[in-house]
Amino acid sequence: MSIKPPEVAGAFYPASPQMLSKMLQRFLADESKPLPGRLRGLVAPHAGYIYSGPVAGRAFSQLKRLDQNKHWRVILVGPSHRAGFRGASVATDQAWQTPLGDAQIDGMIDNLLCDQIVKYPEAFFHEHCLEVEVPFLQATLQQFSFVPILTGNIEPEELASALEHCIAEDCIIVASTDLSHFHTDEQAKQIDAVSNEAIPALDIERFADYGEACGKTGVLALMHLARRRRWQGHFLDYQTSGDTAGDRIQVVGYGAYAFTAE
Repeated sequence: MSIKPPEVAGAFYPASPQMLSKMLQRFLADESKPLPGRLRGLVAPHAGYIYSGPVAGRAFSQLKRLDQNKHWRVILVGPSHRAGFRGASVATDQAWQTPLGDAQIDGMIDNLLCDQIVKYPEAFFHEHCLEVEVPFLQATLQQFSFVPILTGNIEPEELASALEHCIAEDCIIVASTDLSHFHTDEQAKQIDAVSNEAIPALDIERFADYGEACGKTGVLALMHLARRRRWQGHFLDYQTSGDTAGDRIQVVGYGAYAFTAE
């Protein structure tokens, strides 16, 4: 079996299972009211846990409310930060290892292969945006497998169409993204107000034109799917690294959003 070892454990999140579990429990202690309808998708940040963990926890805590006797398939979509390529790439591994154990990659991954979605394993070298989400899945779902997808140069509508025929009732889509980068805290909150309003409102045009996000392609693809399927969007949380780590001179924005079906 091909198992991908963790690349950013000990940097973006604790390498110690005990420390990681304790940190995740704190982030996932969300006692807000359940969302109406059936959970279909999430948007969550992917920075180091000390920065974005509290906001990511607000997104992933929604998974704790799912039927834990059911096996869930999670499609993780995030941006390639290092490799440039056309289309999108799925991973070639059979599992990813984290300090909490091995997370199995779902067999549906081969059904996604097409002209736009290929296997380009080099894209996953030293990439953090999907790896940091996996411990959250392990902490919230008793039974799951997942599909990691990195986006290169691909139109969001093309990605949405490629994903749409694989979506079933046991499937959750997670778009991994941070929001604005390296503005002052005040500027970031003004810029990210667009995302906080447009994403849950499914205002694709406004977010595409004015939203700032490194994972914009995946978020837009999820928004296209939500609009086609008539899912409802929900704002969950927003903070900057200035709120979580103290420095307000140059911050990164983090948002959490959810999509539900009736």
